[in-house]
Amino acid sequence: MAKPSIVPADEERRMTVIEHLEELRRVLIISLIAWAVATVIGFAVSQPVLGILLGPVHKVIGNQRLIYGGPVDAFLLFFKIGIFTGFVLSSPIIIWQVWTFVAPGLRRNERRFAVGFVGSAVALFAMGMGFAFFALPIALRFLTGIGSSELQYLPFADRYINFVLILIAIFGVTFELPLAMTMLGLAGIVSTAFLKRNRLKFWIGIFVGANMVTPGVDPFTPLLLTAPLIILFELSILVIRALRR
Repeated sequence: MAKPSIVPADEERRMTVIEHLEELRRVLIISLIAWAVATVIGFAVSQPVLGILLGPVHKVIGNQRLIYGGPVDAFLLFFKIGIFTGFVLSSPIIIWQVWTFVAPGLRRNERRFAVGFVGSAVALFAMGMGFAFFALPIALRFLTGIGSSELQYLPFADRYINFVLILIAIFGVTFELPLAMTMLGLAGIVSTAFLKRNRLKFWIGIFVGANMVTPGVDPFTPLLLTAPLIILFELSILVIRALRR
């Protein structure tokens, strides 16, 4: 009778790493395909999306039109909007793929609670974008109000859209903070006691991070991001404590 073959520990570990890399490649490929298909749709609806993005600035400058300088700037502007819209449309698929990659590392009872995190991630991302639209007119009024009455704000379309898309993306991504912290809590990497003990350090880190990621050099816009993130940080502590019982 032939003896069963024994796989050495280092060989078994190498196989596990390869399997993880293969799974990561699958997640990346599916996510990129979803983004590419959604970008085509996003480019098709870029005109009405542009109207939505111009809403905050029109609250500040009225019906004044935005301008652009180069003959291809308008096309590049719509293409940029299409890529961003495609990412937003494909975000549920991307988040689900990330979840399928992370889920096997959780215990079964934690996995049952974490299934709802996919929907929560989409909801938090949408909440972040919605808060960005709320904060934009406030930030624009503050920024354009600096200076003398002899200066007039004449917004260039590409600069304004860059500012808006970056701000929306930052708010959408950073609003995932409680989800990320809850996942770390379920995995046992952080605890509510640790978070409470280092609360002030996290608050300072949130403020510093908000200053680093928000566009512009004014001190006002980062505060619009810092306040909700601190609230979400405190809520995540409550969520971790409830799920770890």
